[in-house]
Amino acid sequence: MPSVSSVNLTHHFLIAMPNMADPNFSRTLTFICEHNDNGALGLVVNRPIDLTLSGLFERLDLSLATPGLADAPVYYGGPVQADRGFVLHTPVGAWSSTLPVREHLGLTTSRDILEAVSKGAGPERMLVTLGYAGWAPGQLEQEIVQNAWLTVEAKDEILFELPPDARLNAAMGLLGIDFAKLHDGAGHA
Repeated sequence: MPSVSSVNLTHHFLIAMPNMADPNFSRTLTFICEHNDNGALGLVVNRPIDLTLSGLFERLDLSLATPGLADAPVYYGGPVQADRGFVLHTPVGAWSSTLPVREHLGLTTSRDILEAVSKGAGPERMLVTLGYAGWAPGQLEQEIVQNAWLTVEAKDEILFELPPDARLNAAMGLLGIDFAKLHDGAGHA
């Protein structure tokens, strides 16, 4: 069995356990975009903020060519760089600053992807966050050992096809667990 430190959780969900004390992550589903020896980077994907894509585009002085995207929520991606946009999308494309998460999935931080969306030429599917979650080397592994998180391989359908309030339960379902049945404390014999 591999040690926790050798596990790569890129393209996995982190499910915050009910005893998560940090309000930034209480009842969250976080998608890990990158996990390596330098640490981990993820996006909270189930916490929409009081901002829609049309509102975000208005702030950026961009029009929104696709009316169906106007009411799409912008998400709280995490406490790091909370004023900066992060676009999780498929396909990867050829944007100025993209981290390939998987062959078909990318994370872009450059404005050119939003400019393309404003012209109706953006990615097929996308999720926009302000901020991200970051962990120093070994920090995420330590939090997992301390039972702060459950992990499961991510499914794109959960990210892009389900409403935000259904994502946490759907990820738990991948593990065969009902989130409502988890308890705050550890079990005692």
